[in-house]
Amino acid sequence: MRRSAVSIPSNIAEGKSRNSIKEYKQFVGIAKGSAAELETQLLICERIGYLEKEELSEVMGLLDEVSKMLAKLNNALAPRT
Repeated sequence: MRRSAVSIPSNIAEGKSRNSIKEYKQFVGIAKGSAAELETQLLICERIGYLEKEELSEVMGLLDEVSKMLAKLNNALAPRT
């Protein structure tokens, strides 16, 4: 779970340092995948009893905010027509 969580900002940073917007968008997409991976891991933790529903709800709310920010970043990188 830590690796998934750390992967989100790490991929954004790596994408930002690349040579093109296309590559940046690709890494934002990878960050979105890491967020989905983390969401899955959190749901599994709740199912096997490592997290209570209240804890899961709080963390999922934060992860939802991050996912929305990633979507907005991705949209901001879209080519203007």
